[in-house]
Amino acid sequence: MGEGKDKMRKHSILVIEDEEDIQQLVSYHLVKAGFFVFCADSGEEGLEVFETEKVDLVVLDLMLPGMDGVEVCRQMKQSGKQAIVPVIMLTAKGEEDDMVEGLEAGADDYVTKPFSPKVLVARIKAHLRRDDKLKSRFSPSEARLSLPRGLQIDFEKHEVVLGGEPLDLTVSEFNILGLLASKPDLVFTRQQIIDNIRGYGYEVTPRAVDVQIHGLRKKLKSAGELIETVRGVGYRFKGEAR
Repeated sequence: MGEGKDKMRKHSILVIEDEEDIQQLVSYHLVKAGFFVFCADSGEEGLEVFETEKVDLVVLDLMLPGMDGVEVCRQMKQSGKQAIVPVIMLTAKGEEDDMVEGLEAGADDYVTKPFSPKVLVARIKAHLRRDDKLKSRFSPSEARLSLPRGLQIDFEKHEVVLGGEPLDLTVSEFNILGLLASKPDLVFTRQQIIDNIRGYGYEVTPRAVDVQIHGLRKKLKSAGELIETVRGVGYRFKGEAR
């Protein structure tokens, strides 16, 4: 029954890709999978669509004419409520540094070219399900966590507040913090973090997970010390939630 409801709900995907054959290939498979698709040939055009239309997820090519994908992603992640929209980057093999730069700009996932359209569609579906899955781990009484150093997480509002001020976190940063903080003092490996917030089969380097943690710590300021590195294992959140 849940599956039927998912098929009836038509999500909108924005594809920003300047190579016509790739744009058409991605669009064809997305439409076939039941999505509504917006297309843009440049970063500038993509940002315009992003700001004027209701978009549920963005597929963004890293190498674009004019404004590159990293800058496009950075601007999307600074756009208020729209900042929570997941962004999946398309990158060429061997562009690890560029991929890391994109993740630092707020991208939530990446797929390397050449890629399987079926894999891309599966990744998109996983991201669209992810927030509901994360929220379903918590009962209504645990929808808000009060943590040390004035840190609060509201899973229903998808909001993190530090010292009374809301923080501007990416979707990945929010989900990682929520995962770690909901299980204080439990150590998660990098792969366990990926499996919990994105589902199994997500191909990512340990460096990419470290990038997300690094960005999260910076935004948390002194409260970032609550996320501890367990050398040779992974990460844990120090202190009990109330």
